[in-house]
Amino acid sequence: MTWTLLYLRSRRVPLALGAALGGAATVWALCLAFATERDATPMVVVMTVTLLVVVLAPTLAGPDESLDRTASMRWPRRRAAHLLAGLVGVLLVLLATRHTGARFGPAGLVVRDAAGLLGLTALCATVLGAARSWFVPLAWTAVATLYPQGGAGGAVATWQAQPADSRAAALTAVALALGGLIAYPVAGPARGRPSE
Repeated sequence: MTWTLLYLRSRRVPLALGAALGGAATVWALCLAFATERDATPMVVVMTVTLLVVVLAPTLAGPDESLDRTASMRWPRRRAAHLLAGLVGVLLVLLATRHTGARFGPAGLVVRDAAGLLGLTALCATVLGAARSWFVPLAWTAVATLYPQGGAGGAVATWQAQPADSRAAALTAVALALGGLIAYPVAGPARGRPSE
């Protein structure tokens, strides 16, 4: 077996990809069957992006987070590649629907939310560990989607639910994405207790 295949299996990536594809396909099929418009509503798009990111969150650490720190490998590059591959995967799944009967879009909203939420998840993984890294992105997105706010401060606080052309939301997502892309590769996931 190659190193890449062993890495993917140890991080449960095939299982996460299957769950992500299954979740996205279910939402897509429901939109296709029951929606009156071809485009999914922004709330559905945001929550679907969140679902995909949440499913990928546990892959940010292996079964033994301490082992990652003691191995003789250069983990920062591998962790950064893992994050970028996760982002590409989320984007491919959702943007592939652009030419179907039910589509997730606009593309700017999908890209902004996927990058920002994945960065936020990576930041949470460095503080809370990969197993709990999805709590904050899911809770924040649920509140932001249900109670979007206007104004510059509201656009930052509820950036996930803002229109695709919102500059404040885009800057917030970029800051979270860059923060996650820097912190997670360098620090790695927080260590969990051995019983976890």
